[in-house]
Amino acid sequence: MTADVPTPPHPGPPSSLTRAARLDRLPFTREHGRLVAGSGFGWALDAMDVGLISFVMAALAVQWSLSPTELSWIGSIGFVGMALGATLGGLLADRIGRRQVFAVTLLVFGLATGAAALSWSVGALLVFRFLIGLGLGAELPVASTLVSEFAPAAVRGRVVVVLEAFWAVGWLLAALIGYFVVPTSDNGWRWAFAIGALPAVYTVVVRRGLPESVRFLELRGRVDEAEATVRRFEAAAGVAPVPSPVPEPTPAPGPRALWARGSRVRTGALWTVWFSINFAYYGAFIWLPTLLVASGFSLVRSFGYTLLITLAQLPGYAVAAFLIERWGRRPTLAVFTLGSALGAGLFAGADGETAVLATGMVLSFFNLGAWGALYAVTPEVYPTALRATGAGAAAGFGRIASILAPLCVPPLLERGGNGLVFGVFAAFFVLAALATWGLPERRGRTLEEIDAGPAVPAGDPVRPSGP
Repeated sequence: MTADVPTPPHPGPPSSLTRAARLDRLPFTREHGRLVAGSGFGWALDAMDVGLISFVMAALAVQWSLSPTELSWIGSIGFVGMALGATLGGLLADRIGRRQVFAVTLLVFGLATGAAALSWSVGALLVFRFLIGLGLGAELPVASTLVSEFAPAAVRGRVVVVLEAFWAVGWLLAALIGYFVVPTSDNGWRWAFAIGALPAVYTVVVRRGLPESVRFLELRGRVDEAEATVRRFEAAAGVAPVPSPVPEPTPAPGPRALWARGSRVRTGALWTVWFSINFAYYGAFIWLPTLLVASGFSLVRSFGYTLLITLAQLPGYAVAAFLIERWGRRPTLAVFTLGSALGAGLFAGADGETAVLATGMVLSFFNLGAWGALYAVTPEVYPTALRATGAGAAAGFGRIASILAPLCVPPLLERGGNGLVFGVFAAFFVLAALATWGLPERRGRTLEEIDAGPAVPAGDPVRPSGP
């Protein structure tokens, strides 16, 4: 006689999950949308401020009769502040919180931008641009870290690329202000800076509306706040909460951990990509309106062409957002950096208005898609306790290239014209593409898997992502 074998019960909801796992099991909800939109609006204001300087430079070159060297310093000094701000911002975000640092940086660069409208000399403008850079540099890696720590694993890369797409919105706003405001009068550039003071007002929204990272709160032992935030997202998804174990508070490691054994290869690769893309992007786009004027375009026409070239950024982000979860982080980043190299090479040899516009749009499309992929991969390189520090350090190192690139344009122009300038930019894009293969591939992996284990070596298979 055979004993009856009991039928196993249907598995019910889990009895216990970490808060990070509770966030990862959720679909994309209205709370995620509010987080991306709230962070993205600050990101767009950041981009607007960075973009404005390219139009202000073109106007001041005429009004103040500035030399190429003076113009290059106006373009570069903000990046000196950004290099320092990115590094300090990442360190602070791992110690006092992502949201806190995000709000402070918006306040700093908003107030400094408004003050820049009152600049009475090149020296005063340089001081204000440095202060603006301090705030701008800290904001970007902190915002991308905050969003990546809330996004579900299956769509995390895509969500961060969508966040980065707000950069194109901000640069488009800068192009519109440059086209409609800057040329209207001798004080047009001052009004442009005055509009750029809006981030100071937006800090109130950030401080009151955006959540603090659950992973950061747990590392600091602020369990009640972390639980309340997770339940807020679960309620938006209609998912019942489950108990979570009490995590151990973890001190933030120092920056030396970035170069510890097991981290130094990916840190070196990440810093190389950041440096190369920064050099090529800011060297090209900070000088673009001025280079077009020098090539015979009127001020208004050069601003109009820059506006059209900027529009090509939006589909670049859209394609990168689609591919980042299909192909993975490394292939997407490599393809878009190689496409950027192609665009820069074509622009170097462009002859005639149609060719300038078409090749400029190719460069814009691939370049900003590469930025989206880079911001998606950066928060995934390091564990939670080191995430903002690592992202900020990479961004800070990249800003060194942002400083050097505008300064290098005048001597490159003297030696070989636009062809040499954009040929050098193409070479840096190729270097970035080569360095991507030293980065880990995190498609479909949770941030807790990143915390628990070593990076996936280049070439290793990864778990498939969601749809």
